[in-house]
Amino acid sequence: MSGEISPTGKRSGPSSSPELRASHADRDRVVDVLRIAAGDGLLTADELDERLEAALSARTLSELTALTADLPPVGATGAEVKDVVRIEQVHSGAVQRVGRWVVPRRLELAVTYCEVTLDFTDAVITHDTLRIDVGMTGKTLTLVTRPGIVVDTDGLQLVHSRVKHHRTPTNPDTPVTLRVELVGQKAHGRVVVRPPRRTFGQWLLRRPTSPSVSA
Repeated sequence: MSGEISPTGKRSGPSSSPELRASHADRDRVVDVLRIAAGDGLLTADELDERLEAALSARTLSELTALTADLPPVGATGAEVKDVVRIEQVHSGAVQRVGRWVVPRRLELAVTYCEVTLDFTDAVITHDTLRIDVGMTGKTLTLVTRPGIVVDTDGLQLVHSRVKHHRTPTNPDTPVTLRVELVGQKAHGRVVVRPPRRTFGQWLLRRPTSPSVSA
């Protein structure tokens, strides 16, 4: 026999090279692309579920590539990744980034007495670092994280303000998918870093806030 059939259905032989294995970060990137495509109407709910399941169980890069081969690049769907996003607001309503928002490479906050919430639970992350230049006075800056997101506040100057970091036990093998660096100045008010709040049902059952994927 000239070769053996691999688990992916391809024939291997003396002249063939092994397929590259997919990492957690590779799977996460494909999951983000699939979710963006579904949000733009390119995939039905059933197609999204099917491809997400395949992405989370993929073992090689070629398996992941096949899942997005018929989809346009992320920027072409309207969910463009911007280098810098600036938010300016004074004495007005709350500033919120929640749901499927695309995380920029840098975020500038020029906010006075307005609540600011940056929820990364379902955010689309396409790179590994977000720098937030903080120029904020009063109220609370809240960052809602998920496993794999690390928040660094060492570069933030606090003036009559404080940081409250709610850390939850995580698997030490969980890869870091995004590092958020806070720099600049926060005067008065608070900075809160916390995981998503449990739903009433999760609270009753004492379930973790992040869904687990069973093998």
